[in-house]
Formats: sequence, C-alpha cells, structure tokens
Amino acid sequence: MNFQQLRSVQEAVRRGLNLTDVATALHTSQPGVSRQIRELEDELQVQIFERTGKRLTRVTEPGKAVLPIIERMLLDAQNLQRVARDFSERDTGGLAIAATHSQARYALPGAVKDFRALYPMVTLNLHQGSPHQIARLLIEGEADIGIATEALAGYEQLLALPSYRWTHCVIAPHGHELLDGSPLTVERLARFPIVTYEPGFTGRSHIDAAFEREDLKPNIVISAMDADVVKTYVALGVGVGIVAGFAYDADRDRDLGAVEAGHLFEINTTRLAIRRGTRLRNYAFAFIETFAPTLTRPVVEEALAKADLSTSDA
Repeated sequence: MNFQQLRSVQEAVRRGLNLTDVATALHTSQPGVSRQIRELEDELQVQIFERTGKRLTRVTEPGKAVLPIIERMLLDAQNLQRVARDFSERDTGGLAIAATHSQARYALPGAVKDFRALYPMVTLNLHQGSPHQIARLLIEGEADIGIATEALAGYEQLLALPSYRWTHCVIAPHGHELLDGSPLTVERLARFPIVTYEPGFTGRSHIDAAFEREDLKPNIVISAMDADVVKTYVALGVGVGIVAGFAYDADRDRDLGAVEAGHLFEINTTRLAIRRGTRLRNYAFAFIETFAPTLTRPVVEEALAKADLSTSDA
C-alpha cells in the first residue's frame, strides 16, 4: 500500500470516476491510475469500484467503507508534514485563503496587511469564488481557510466558526426618493427595480426572505457576485441597490447615498471554515485571529477537537 494508490482512489471519487481527469490532476497516465487502483484493491482483497470494461461506474459498498479511512490517512499525512514544517520552517511557507468576492474586497485587506507585517515570509494564495466553491476547495485540501456568509455551515466535513455580524444597506444615487429620510420599508423598496447579489452570495437569502414575509416579489433587474458591480449599475440609474453595509463607504462611493436596512433584513453572520481533522500551521492560527480577534488559537483548537470527537463518535 502506498500514498499514490490512496490518492488515485481519492481523486477518482472527487473527479466523478473520470480517469482522464484523475490522471491530469495527479500528473500521470490513465493506465497508471487504473493500475494503482487495481493494485490497492488486490492488496485489500475488496473491489472499491465497479467497472464496465475499463471505465469506473460506481463505488461499491466495501468502497464506501474504505473511502473515509483513505481520506483520514491522507489528511494525517498532510498533518504530519505540517507538524514537521512548524519546527523546521517556523515562519515560512504558504497559506491558501478562499473567500467570496465581497469578503476578499472589503473584509480581508486589513487582516492581510497586518498578517504580512507579522509573517513576511509566508506566501498568501487568495482564491475567490462562491460559498459552495469555497467549501469544495476546503474539502479537497486546496484551501486552508474559507470565509463566506452563506453555505459553509451546511457541510459536515467543515468546521464553520462565526467571525463577525453585519447588516445590509440600501444604496441609491443622491436625490433619490428612498434617501429622503422617510422610513425605509420593504413595501417602499419593492416599488423600484433592484440591483443586488446573486442567490447564495452575501446574505441574499435574507433579502429574499424579507420580501417573502411581506408576500411581495422584488423586481431584481440585475444580480451580481460583487458589490462593486452592484454599485456601478446603481450609479448608472439602473435601480436601487442592496449591498452589505461594510461594502459602502461615503468617502469612496461619493455618487451614492445609503440607508441602513438592518431592520428589514436579518442580521448576517460571516463564518470562517476549516476542514475537520486538519492541523493548522502556527501562522494559520495567527491569520485567523488577525481576521477575527475572538477566534483565538485556544478557541479554534477547542472547536476543532470537539468537531473531531463528534465525527469519531458518529
């Protein structure tokens, strides 16, 4: 048994049993992948995959029992390497952060600047994507830390910790009637075309829920992943915008005014996620605390230990 065999099985599952994609991911040949999988099956004396000819068709029942063990073995191997690097390369290495566009643009810059001052020899790799893409990057080991408001708490493989809370605001060009000081209501908002986030991004679910509660259908004319895109079209007069409060700055967004909308939409919680069972490098704990001061190393380590314990009990 060797790690190449284990990785071949792991990637086969991740790549939807497409051995061509597995070979590309592992930088090897398709026959080589097939051989590695077959050799592991022969050694274990169980069939992990069913086949039609040379094509994998599905995971067998024994395979379903074997796969979690393979995942843990490969994760433990990564953790072993991280322990060694913490002693041999204390303040050097890489840290991969996956975040939504809004988090990367507005919430992360201050933390990144402070972290770089503390650990100038650590290379930061910033991935941007949807919350579901962030979750996949964490689960597949392509990212160490994930940051998003939606979805992360819904994956059992991840530990999602609350980082900070925020509310939405409504933005419009100066002189717009929504900025006249009258009370902002969902009914008033529903009279205008709206530009806001795509479903699954930056608290969009809370926006939709607020209109549903009032039995109203919003006229959403443009939806986007990024608050900057929303603000661009609002400034052009396409509609009024609903964005995260932290994405609006009166000095920066001089063409726009804003009204706090925390009373209309539920408070949002941005979460920081880590794959369960992962051992973080020392500087990863430092980054987490820089981004979310309440998430100190003891707090995160305790949460990880509890998550691992609940997983083993299950």
